[in-house]
Amino acid sequence: MSVFDAYATIAELGRALRAGSVAPTALAQAYLQRIDQLDGKLGAFKRVTPERAMAQARAAEAEMGAGIDRGPLHGIPYAAKDLYDVAGMPTTAGCPLLESNIAKRDCAVIRKLNDAGAVLLGKTVTVQFAYGGAGINNQQGTPHNPWHLEAHLPGGSSSGSAVAVASGMAPMALGSDTGGSVRIPAALCGVSGLKTTVGQISRAGVYPLSWSLDSVGPLTRSAEDAALVYAAIAGADPEDPSTRDYRVSDVLSRIDDGVDGLRLAFAQTVFFDDADDQVAAMVRATGDVFRGLGAQVSSVAFPQAQQAVDLNPRGLVIAAEAYTLNRELLDNHFDELDPVVAYRMIKGAETPAHEYLRTELNWNSLRKKTMTQLANIDALLCPTVMIPATPVAEVARDIDRYSKRNVQCLRNTSVGNILNLCAVTVPCGITSDGLPVGLMIYGKSFDEAMVLRIARAYQKATDWHMRHPKLDWI
Repeated sequence: MSVFDAYATIAELGRALRAGSVAPTALAQAYLQRIDQLDGKLGAFKRVTPERAMAQARAAEAEMGAGIDRGPLHGIPYAAKDLYDVAGMPTTAGCPLLESNIAKRDCAVIRKLNDAGAVLLGKTVTVQFAYGGAGINNQQGTPHNPWHLEAHLPGGSSSGSAVAVASGMAPMALGSDTGGSVRIPAALCGVSGLKTTVGQISRAGVYPLSWSLDSVGPLTRSAEDAALVYAAIAGADPEDPSTRDYRVSDVLSRIDDGVDGLRLAFAQTVFFDDADDQVAAMVRATGDVFRGLGAQVSSVAFPQAQQAVDLNPRGLVIAAEAYTLNRELLDNHFDELDPVVAYRMIKGAETPAHEYLRTELNWNSLRKKTMTQLANIDALLCPTVMIPATPVAEVARDIDRYSKRNVQCLRNTSVGNILNLCAVTVPCGITSDGLPVGLMIYGKSFDEAMVLRIARAYQKATDWHMRHPKLDWI
């Protein structure tokens, strides 16, 4: 790898590191220089950590020189959403009032990445408290979707993570997904994003939004890379009770098995309703690719999607839990918070206990029905987001316009959180305005291996994931 390729995948970088054509220190320095060159315009990073990055890169270089190989992520740079605790640094969750919230130790996922020999470049901007799908942060800045000169929505809440990967400032970034916060920005910024089943990856030390729905996962350049990261960070953790039901999922051994004979289905109702024409057409065109690879592709009614939407009035479960977790800030500092977040989150105080509990009971019943519905289907296909990215100026501070756009961003993804499905989004086209479109592949709970295998087959047959913004306007 004689010339630095900012858009190389983790797999490609790993091969270059092991071949000796690039050193971990040189790789880390190249990404840090790129951040320095680009992030003044893109605003993806909240904090850059050059000292830590170079120290970890030097350690990786020494170990590899001594014949020690910690695995596929050894020497690989990455970024972490500013929900993840990193020792000695503030975890602000997108809120300036939390600048004094200094982490005493690395969170569970960061510790696992440390053990894997990965190199932390810095922490990325998030929607305040991770509460929003459009990607707006009116206080710390909204990252600039790199696909357009005019500021367009990056998607949220893992906005900075998506922009960092899409612009080649990091080959991987950590995100979180409560209603779509990995998948939405991944789709709008043209990268791959994995939404994991709750309980597969520890959330200990990750600033919470909703204990019922929070999951964590990576944004990467490819499905293969997402699998490599998942394999390194998944597992039970006594500090996160949700992981006591962890199920071992070998996502790597069969990732190249293809889709021949698999049963894939476009999920009808809700997902395609009122979708942008270009988005719908590009997603449906993926069916021809899968058929050409030997998959059985059909369309099925999936009433559980509409039922999930109906069982999420006003997003009351997330709102109630988010208000509970952030009550002190909302009650005492409301006017100091981002208005597009505070206005929505404060409504969680109005949720009656009986409504909250009844909704969760209904969710559990619906999840059981969904698993029965999916018994004879390997995966569902649908648009990740029903619209492409739109200009930030249209929605930034207008609550009504923001709320409408936010719902459009979240509609298709939030269904998977309510049903506790796993999912991956991959790029499947570019609109006439030059904006990426994402295909979402929904799988059964705990079936990350299947959705990643399907995504990998699609990416081996297409090149959408290899395309990137020109950035000639910077």
